Amino acid sequence: MAPTWTPDSLPDLSGRTYVVTGGNTGIGKWTVHHLARRNARVFLGSRSAEKGQKAISEIQASVPHAKVELLIMDLMDLSSVVAAAKEVANKSSTLHGLVNSAGIMATPFFMTKDGYESQFETNYLSHWVLTWHLLPLLQRTARTSPPGNVRIVNVSSMGHAAAPSEGIKFQDTSLKHAFTFRRYGQSKLANILHTKALERRYGPNGGTAERSTAIWNVSLHPGNVDTQLNRKAKGSSFTPVLRYLGVFMTPEEGSYTSLFAVAGTELKDQDSGSYHIPFGKKKTPSKMAQDVDLAEKLWNWTEKEMRSKGFI
Repeated sequence: MAPTWTPDSLPDLSGRTYVVTGGNTGIGKWTVHHLARRNARVFLGSRSAEKGQKAISEIQASVPHAKVELLIMDLMDLSSVVAAAKEVANKSSTLHGLVNSAGIMATPFFMTKDGYESQFETNYLSHWVLTWHLLPLLQRTARTSPPGNVRIVNVSSMGHAAAPSEGIKFQDTSLKHAFTFRRYGQSKLANILHTKALERRYGPNGGTAERSTAIWNVSLHPGNVDTQLNRKAKGSSFTPVLRYLGVFMTPEEGSYTSLFAVAGTELKDQDSGSYHIPFGKKKTPSKMAQDVDLAEKLWNWTEKEMRSKGFI
């Protein structure tokens, strides 16, 4: 599928600062690349210092003027996420965009040291905590920026439709006995519900945020991208076939909708809170992903959980 929007449409981002999780590889790395190419300052989130620095060197080799800084963050360790958010707040007086891009897909069952299933923590909980701690900085930046310059992007997936029938299984979010793609689907549904809850509290269409501090919020499916997620996914024997048939887009093309969402001038006020697919096209997600009550229940559950464990 030929891109209908490319990063060449991005405006000059001089003076703007962004955070991108999973910035050392795949979609995240290309998101950092194109933001830096348009003169933004970017914090590149990476669990590994070695891999993160390698990614920065590669980006700077092709974009010599790139202003990219390493941000160590282990999304299976919530205390590491809190520390990363504090580091950003200490190093930068502004933040114009947060791209919650990192993720794992269909991995074997594993519980993190924080007591949560690995996909649920990596894909959703850690990004919720990171966002929570960066919201004051985002709001301060919005107060002194033109409307729409400050945005939060949650990279979800069309796989959100594979979530359990009730959406989020609050009584046991680990879904230990479920198929691994069911656990993945729940985490990706949570990303979209997170966006809906953010919009209600902080967005221009939520009804509660002050216009002067409104943050635009977008969730998205980046496309069927040939990344390491497919190679590491349990039961991914179909991947070589799909690659041969040309079904996959490149990781660079996979970054386009994230870039459109976080900095594209084509995104409008009324688009905040919506779900997008390549390349920046609005689409209606699953019925569960449209459930406002479920979004509120998930936000309240998450806030209570994270507060009880001292992460917020």
